[in-house]
Amino acid sequence: MINPFLDAQQALFEGSVTCRGLAEEHLARIASENPALNAFVHVDEAAVLQAADGVDARVDRGERPALAGLMLGVKDVICQKGQPVRCASKILADFTSLIDSTALASLIEEGAVVLGRTNCDEFAMGSSNENSVYGRAKNPADPLLVTGGSSGGSAAAVSAGLCHVALGSDTGGSIRQPASFCGVAGLKPTYGRVSRFGLVAYASSFDSIGPIARGLGDLAAVFQHLAGHDDRDNTSADVPVPDFATSADGSIAGLRVGLPEEYFDPGLDAATAQCVRDAVTRLEAAGATAIPVSLPHTRYGVAAYYILTTAEASSNLARYDGVRYGHRAADPTDLQDLYVRSRNEGFGDEVKRRIMLGTYVLSSGYYDAYYAKAQRVRRLIREDFEHAFAGVDIIATPATPGPAFPAGSHADDPLSMYLSDIYTVTANLAGIPGLVVPAGTNPDGLPIGIQLLGPAFSEAELLRAGSVCWPPIHASV
Repeated sequence: MINPFLDAQQALFEGSVTCRGLAEEHLARIASENPALNAFVHVDEAAVLQAADGVDARVDRGERPALAGLMLGVKDVICQKGQPVRCASKILADFTSLIDSTALASLIEEGAVVLGRTNCDEFAMGSSNENSVYGRAKNPADPLLVTGGSSGGSAAAVSAGLCHVALGSDTGGSIRQPASFCGVAGLKPTYGRVSRFGLVAYASSFDSIGPIARGLGDLAAVFQHLAGHDDRDNTSADVPVPDFATSADGSIAGLRVGLPEEYFDPGLDAATAQCVRDAVTRLEAAGATAIPVSLPHTRYGVAAYYILTTAEASSNLARYDGVRYGHRAADPTDLQDLYVRSRNEGFGDEVKRRIMLGTYVLSSGYYDAYYAKAQRVRRLIREDFEHAFAGVDIIATPATPGPAFPAGSHADDPLSMYLSDIYTVTANLAGIPGLVVPAGTNPDGLPIGIQLLGPAFSEAELLRAGSVCWPPIHASV
C-alpha cells in the first residue's frame, strides 16, 4: 500500500518540497480533474495557500507539526469556520460556519491544510451520493458507477489523488461503503471515540467522524489526532488513546477472526465473497485463526436502523424551519405557510422521506410498535456482538453485497438502496468500530472491500489486521 501523506511529509521535513508547493500541486489537480469527478464542491484557493504558508513558517522555525504537509478534504457536513457548510442541501445554501468542529480543529492545529469541501448525500442520507444538490460524485474506477454514500465525494477525492486524506461521517456505513466502492481504506471509529461537536447531526446516537485514506499509515496518522475526549460533546468517551501510528505494524499471530454465517448468505455477490475469503486466507497465512460465529439478529438490522435513524433525523432536522437560518420561502402568508414551504422547497426527496418515516414511527399509537421495538432489537444486536467477541478478537465480513452499482439503477426503489447497507448498519447499532480496506477486484476490475469489526475501542487491532488483508496487487498502486 502507499501512504502519500507520509511520503510528502518526509520530503517536506527534508526540505525538498514546501507545503505551499504541495498545496499548489493539489489545487492544480483539483482544477484539472474535479470537473469530471465532482468530488469537491467548494475550494477556497486563497485560504488554502494562506494555510500552507503558515505551515511553511512553522517548519522554518524548526517546528515539526505532526500533520504538516497533509492535504485534506472535508465532507460537507463537518463545520469549518468561515467556510460554507451546506450539507449538500438547498436549505443551507447560504450558510457559513462560525466554528470549527473539534475533529477538524485538531487536525488544523497539527498542520493539516484543508483543500475544500467534499460532495455527499444531502444531510448524509444516502448510499450512493445521488441525493446531493450538487449532483453526484463520479467513481474514479468508472464514472458511470456510484461512489457509494454518503461520504462519496471524500472517497472519490482520495481515490483519485485529489487529496491525501479526507474526513467523512458514518451513520450506517457512510465511510465504509464508499471506501469499498472506490478502492480505498475507511475507518468508522467506536461511537464516542471522536468528538461529534461541529458535525451536523443526522442521527445523534449513530453518527461518527472518521478518516478515508489510500494507506493505513496515512489513515492512522490522521486518526491519532481525531481521537480523544472533548468536553463539548457529552457522548465523547474519556478513554486512553493508544499510538495508532504504529498499529499497522506487528504480528497478528494467534488472532482469532470470526466469520459470521449471516454475512455470507446466497445473496452475496460471488466475486465479493471470493475476495473476502482471499483476504481471510492472508490473515490465516500470517498466523490468525478463522472461527465460525453467529450474529443471529443481523437480519433485523436494516429495519431497526431505518426506524431509529429516521426518528432521530425527524427531531434533528426540525430546527430547519426558515426562521433562524437556512432557506426561507418567499412571501409567506403566515407562520404555518413559512414552515411548510421553506422545508418543502429546501429539502430533497430522500430527506423528506426519512423525516416523514421518522415522524410516523414516533407518533402516538405507533411508538411502541416501531420505535420501542427497534430499540429492543438494537440491544439484541449489541448482545450478539458481545457474545461473539467472547470467543474471537475481530470479525471479518463483506463491506457491501457487491461492487459499485450503476448510477440511477436504484433511483426508483428506495428499499433496494437501503438494503445495500445490510453489512454496515449493525456496527452503528452496536456502537463498535469498523474498518474497510481493499480486498481485491472483481473480474471487471472493480474494487471490493473487506470489513473488519472489533469490540469497542479496538481500532488499533483492526488497523493491524487490515494491513495484512490488503492484497499484494495494491502494494505498488
